[in-house]
Amino acid sequence: MTRRDLFKQSCLLTAGAYSLSYLDGLANAPQKNISPFGVQLFSVRTIINENPKKVMTELAEMGYRQFESFSGAKGFLWGMEPAEAKSFLDGIGVKMISTHFNYMGIKDKPDELKKNIEMAAKVGLSYLLCPYIGAQKTWDDWKRVTDQLNQVGEEVSKAGLKFGYHNHDYSFKPLEGKLPQEYLLANTDPKNVIFELDLCWIDVAGVDTESHLKKYGQRYELCHIKDYRKENGKPVQDDLGKGTVDFKKTIHIALNSGIKHYIVEQEQYPVSPLASLKNDATYMKTLSI
Repeated sequence: MTRRDLFKQSCLLTAGAYSLSYLDGLANAPQKNISPFGVQLFSVRTIINENPKKVMTELAEMGYRQFESFSGAKGFLWGMEPAEAKSFLDGIGVKMISTHFNYMGIKDKPDELKKNIEMAAKVGLSYLLCPYIGAQKTWDDWKRVTDQLNQVGEEVSKAGLKFGYHNHDYSFKPLEGKLPQEYLLANTDPKNVIFELDLCWIDVAGVDTESHLKKYGQRYELCHIKDYRKENGKPVQDDLGKGTVDFKKTIHIALNSGIKHYIVEQEQYPVSPLASLKNDATYMKTLSI
C-alpha cells in the first residue's frame, strides 16, 4: 500500500467516523420543550380575587411566563389600570397575552365592547377571546353566531388586536351530521377571527385532534392544555400527566400545525388550585416533544 493509499484510507475512516458521530448526535439531540408556556387565570378563580398580585406572583414563580386572563369580579385586569397592570406584570417577568372576556354580555353593546378593546390594547394584550357561547339548536342559530363573531372580530381588528373563539365540546358534537366547529371555521373571516383549541374538549367530544389540525391548523393560534379521565362516562380533570390525553403526541401535532401559545388550564383539583398548577408547571418544564 502506497503512502497515497494510506492517506486516502485515513481520510475515509475519518469521514466515516465523523458521519457516524454526526448522525448519532442528531439521534441523541435534545427534544424541544414548550417555552414559554402560560396559564389561564380561570384556574385560580376561587382565590385570585382576594389578592390578585400575590396569586399571579406565585404563578410566575412556578414558571408560567404568559397569562391568559378572564373577566372576573374585578374585570380582566383585576382592578388595576392598564399602566399599573403592565408595570406589575413586567416586574414579575410575565406577559399577559390574551383574555377571555364577557363576550355574551357585551357583544351587542358597542360602548362596552369598545371599553374592553381599549383596555386590552393599553395593557399590551394580543388577543380578546370569546370563552363560551353554548350549544345551538339549529343551523340558523349557528349562522347568527357566526355573523356576530365576524362583526365583533372586525371591531377588535381595527384596534390592532386579534379576536378569537375558544371551543368546548359542544361545537365538536354533530348537528344533523355536521360539526358546528367546522362551520365556524369555514364561515368566519380569517382576517378577523382566529381560534383557540381546547385540547381536552376536542378529545372529550371524540374528534381526532390530528386529523382536525391537519385540515384547520392554520386557523388556530392558541391552545389550552388540560388533562382528564372519564368517571362514570363523565370527564373529570386532573393534574397534567395523570389523565388520558397523550400530550407528547398532541402537542407535537399542535406545534406542527403552527399553534403559537400553549396555555395550561385546570378547573378541578385533587388538592388545591395552586398545588395542581405547581404540578402542571413541573410537567410542562419536563415535557419534551
